[in-house]
Amino acid sequence: MHQKPFALQFPGQGSQVVGMGAALYANSPAAAGVFDRADDVLGVPLSELCFAGPEDALNDTFNTQPALLTTSIAALRAFQEREGGDPAFVAGHSLGEFSALVAAGSLRFEDALYVVRERGRLMAEAGALSPGGMAAVIGLEADRVADACAQARAATGGTAGVANDNCPGQVVVSGDEETLQLAMAHLQDAGARRVIRLAVSIPAHSPLMADAADQFRRVLDAIPFSPPRVPVVTNATARPVDDPQALREVLGRQLISPVRWTESVAWMVAQGVERFVEVGPKDVLTGLLRRIDRSVEGQTVAQVLGVEV
Repeated sequence: MHQKPFALQFPGQGSQVVGMGAALYANSPAAAGVFDRADDVLGVPLSELCFAGPEDALNDTFNTQPALLTTSIAALRAFQEREGGDPAFVAGHSLGEFSALVAAGSLRFEDALYVVRERGRLMAEAGALSPGGMAAVIGLEADRVADACAQARAATGGTAGVANDNCPGQVVVSGDEETLQLAMAHLQDAGARRVIRLAVSIPAHSPLMADAADQFRRVLDAIPFSPPRVPVVTNATARPVDDPQALREVLGRQLISPVRWTESVAWMVAQGVERFVEVGPKDVLTGLLRRIDRSVEGQTVAQVLGVEV
């Protein structure tokens, strides 16, 4: 048993990297089984794409979403082989929420693969119909970011708003091209240290994803969900949701509403979580954790396993 109550956190898009999962596959039979199962279910060599690229194919959102889900669940199985014990909570950042639901036993891995591939397809289609983008805002708190976006919306009648509240001083905004550009100018004027346009053509977590969200809800309605064995803290509510139909609702809402990550982590800390393990490649969420609360321990699963993910 663990002395410290711990939570598992699962990363989202942007954490993918060519080579991810290869060492896991070589070192953990349980992890290897996850990659083999994904290849069988999807009917394509997803494992090869993770291990060897090419990078442009891995970064295609249609592939990125199942690739990250698979690598995260493979890392989870390796972690469970090594450590055992149930976390107090699980949470995932955007796409990572689906990995968290698999970890909690609410969603079968095979169903999650199908769901995230459809999510990627629908998001790409919605982005083509309602083009826009996203920008990271460094050094400005979320309420001031929201104010700058509101000014831009008032001027254009378009869409711009907070997409991800990642940690204090790091917020991502999303919107249509004209309104986003104006919001970025307002954010500079408001004193942001940096405003960085992100290399994405999809205005995720914004009302521009409404068509995708409507279609995605129909995808979710066709998939069986079980009550989670471990509480899942969701992006849309920053609190646990345990009813299967309510989970479908918040997963659909996630595409058009902000990722409330700062609140989610702070809430878990308030419930007594003392250790967070990031289950996936890279260390994005572990970095955010240091900005949210330095009093708790943050580790990547690679550090726990002693194996690159």
